[in-house]
Amino acid sequence: MDILVYLVPLALLMGLMGLLAFLWNLRSGQYEDLDGAAARILFDDDKPLKPRAKEPKP
Repeated sequence: MDILVYLVPLALLMGLMGLLAFLWNLRSGQYEDLDGAAARILFDDDKPLKPRAKEPKP
């Protein structure tokens, strides 16, 4: 039971840190454009990828 003296404040501290990180992400605009990343996969790239250079055979 003595371990609860350490675990309960630790759990509360970790929960508070998670809440502060979430609020910081909200303020920095991390969740502004949720649909943009999902729709971006549907569009073709403007420039085609360059083919890789072939490695010389030993």
